[in-house]
Amino acid sequence: MSPRIIVVALGGNALSPPGERATIHGQFRHTRESLAAVVALASEGWHIAIVHGNGPQVGDELERNELAYERVAPLPLGVLVASTAGWIGYMIQQSLQNALLRAGIRREVLTVITQTEVDRTGPAATRPRKPVGHELAREIVERLQRRGVPVGEDGSGRWRRLAPSPKPLDVVEADAVRRLVTEGKIVIAAGGGGPPVYFDDHLYWEGVDAVVDKDRVAAILGSRLGADTLLILTDVDAVYRGWGTDHAEPLRRLTLEAAEELLNSEELGRGSMRPKVEAAVAFVRSGGKRAIIADLADGLAAIRGATGTAITGELSESP
Repeated sequence: MSPRIIVVALGGNALSPPGERATIHGQFRHTRESLAAVVALASEGWHIAIVHGNGPQVGDELERNELAYERVAPLPLGVLVASTAGWIGYMIQQSLQNALLRAGIRREVLTVITQTEVDRTGPAATRPRKPVGHELAREIVERLQRRGVPVGEDGSGRWRRLAPSPKPLDVVEADAVRRLVTEGKIVIAAGGGGPPVYFDDHLYWEGVDAVVDKDRVAAILGSRLGADTLLILTDVDAVYRGWGTDHAEPLRRLTLEAAEELLNSEELGRGSMRPKVEAAVAFVRSGGKRAIIADLADGLAAIRGATGTAITGELSESP
């Protein structure tokens, strides 16, 4: 019998919440708090891959670049993505190892730095529109604008740095991750969406100075692993109709067709929920059984159908 495989996507804000000074001790604490659902899934025998975001963390690295510019050569954005994937992976790996030991579960956990092949010819590869980093104070926004650094509002109206975000096509090391996950190892992969790369006929793999949406990459990785479920954990308990209004209504179950209709409407706007729904739809469309979007604290309950938004290919009521 084939193992039940799940890909769990953790948002970077789960480890470094908005409005909180991002200390390493605080991020370790939030990491430990974010892993209850993963431990529960491991106890039930799921084979697991974890993808995490890095928006706040890579934004901090860009700030360090600026502060140290006079003394240390700055690192390109793609290298910063790989760097944060390494140390965030280390935090998750160590925290999860300890949580599993406390629960009496013997499973190996490891971090793999994977590269994400992207479409470097599309407009998204050169236009800086993806928010990264923490919210910026007005004086910092003005300073960055004077220097020509791209900044803009995210889906919640917060001013943040912006970076190009090309369309992901594949995870270069997906076959290796699949072998490890099939063996029962818990693998942290595609951290921060993975450093983006493209294939050149003469130079072969080359990096791109950009970031990639981690939820879209999680959907691709899930498809390549033959996963049953994609679980996207965020800071909202479900996908809502009428979000931000007095008539907001959670959508607990959507067919693939209904979710696509939702994307084709103006309901989700340009907010941060849109790419999550797009990733969920892409995963189910490519053969996954279900994709679930839920609050970080409700991961296991969402797997059991008690909360969150589940998108499947089964018949259900339209939104």
